[in-house]
Amino acid sequence: MPFETILYEERGPVGWLTLNRPDDGNMFTVGMCHEIRDCINDVRREARTRVLVITGAGDRFFCIGGRKDGLEDTTLYAGMLPTLEIYESIERLQKPVIASVNGFAVGGGQVLQVMCDLTIAKESAVFRQVGPMMGSFDAGYGTWYLEDLVGKKKAKELWFANPKLSAQEALAIGLINKVVSDDSLAAETHKLALEIAERGAFALASIKAAFTARHTGVSGLARVSHDLLLRLYLDTDESHELGEAFRGKRKPDPDKFGH
Repeated sequence: MPFETILYEERGPVGWLTLNRPDDGNMFTVGMCHEIRDCINDVRREARTRVLVITGAGDRFFCIGGRKDGLEDTTLYAGMLPTLEIYESIERLQKPVIASVNGFAVGGGQVLQVMCDLTIAKESAVFRQVGPMMGSFDAGYGTWYLEDLVGKKKAKELWFANPKLSAQEALAIGLINKVVSDDSLAAETHKLALEIAERGAFALASIKAAFTARHTGVSGLARVSHDLLLRLYLDTDESHELGEAFRGKRKPDPDKFGH
């Protein structure tokens, strides 16, 4: 489907989603949030893509937060910038997501890279959480998941004092996974994505769901038991015999399953 604020292309088993508002720091808008969500949900429903990469257009900005222009004057959904829908769609996607940070990752952009499963950044990338400097905050994904990465004390420092971190500093505290030269970011990201794409898709989906379950409780557990295990279960001798017995209105034969 055509998009106005993002770009999407398939490069073999790797999908590349690019935030495409470089003249405005690749900042989220209402339309961009919805397009990112819709794009990720499209990827979720097809089997071609094994790994999704999220990056920013240009060479200065990954994403530096969100624009609240155009929101309705209400405290209901229409008055909110729907960034949570982006984060939730990343969580629901049963495929690894790599943030390829090509510049400043600030505010909502910093939370975005935290929400991705892995992060690779170019040497000149900058990471900063600026919410309290602007009277805003992310008291959910941006705190819980950040604490998982860097620990409670460091996470509070990033939110309370708002230090600006270089890519190497971010790597040193566990905020990201890898730093590469500026001119090799795209190639190194694709190399990493292809390596992951060779792994078992079902196993990766199960592992991701297990990590998600730690924070999302019943939702994450349901992804393991319903989305994944149920699919496997439906192809067993037990499921075949029970299903056939149910459809035939007969008692199942216990000798045909449970072994």
